[in-house]
Amino acid sequence: MNKDTNNTPPSGGRGAGAKLQVCLTPALIPLYKVEDYIVVIIDIFRATTSICYGIENGAEAIIPVSKVEECSAYIEKGFDYLLAAERDGEVVAGFDFGNSPFSYTKEKVNGKTIVLTTTNGTHALHLSRMAKKVVIGSFLNISSLCNWLKQQQDNILLVCSGWKNNFNLEDTLFAGAVVEQLKNEGFKIDDPAIAANDMFGLAKNDLNAYLSKTSHSERLKKLGIEKDIAFCLNVDVTTAIPVLEGERLVKLKL
Repeated sequence: MNKDTNNTPPSGGRGAGAKLQVCLTPALIPLYKVEDYIVVIIDIFRATTSICYGIENGAEAIIPVSKVEECSAYIEKGFDYLLAAERDGEVVAGFDFGNSPFSYTKEKVNGKTIVLTTTNGTHALHLSRMAKKVVIGSFLNISSLCNWLKQQQDNILLVCSGWKNNFNLEDTLFAGAVVEQLKNEGFKIDDPAIAANDMFGLAKNDLNAYLSKTSHSERLKKLGIEKDIAFCLNVDVTTAIPVLEGERLVKLKL
């Protein structure tokens, strides 16, 4: 049997005895006791990419909310926050921007607090709020994220935001890329993690080509924002790891 697909972890490693698991869709989160895990939220196209980029570019905090109405309520409360709302890939009318990473440049977000709601990513995050710690992952910060995860002794759950509670390729592929970096650290790896890692093995030589066939990339192309897709597949553009503290995503202090 190929050792890379064996459920038995190698001896030693910082994660020895801890679990490294992949939740393929938010609909499956109730199957996990998230209180026992560090949860990594993944929404590659585009929410977690934009969050990582925004925190790297000096956003003071990003407040994820589930509903558009919750987002707009912050203005009614008199807060001077930027409001970002996306549904089905498009900016919701009346809001400052959606979840394109190009809206999270230093010129726009430095020193600002942003209230964000998206179709998939903020939904997955809210279902995971009771975890030991919730952090945000993207290709932009993958090395920084994985290096930090290697230092942890807790179980790790990689939560794929999917598309409206369904499985999707891009989030699963990223989960597989994380597994690739952690699988020799002694973690106990489950079947979804093995499958995600096998998928990454098929795609790693040309992520863009592999993910060009995803349903979400097709949706984004129809909206004329192919540049967002390409940006979301950039590796190690950032080092910041957004972490949930209370209701706010802020930069993790390493």
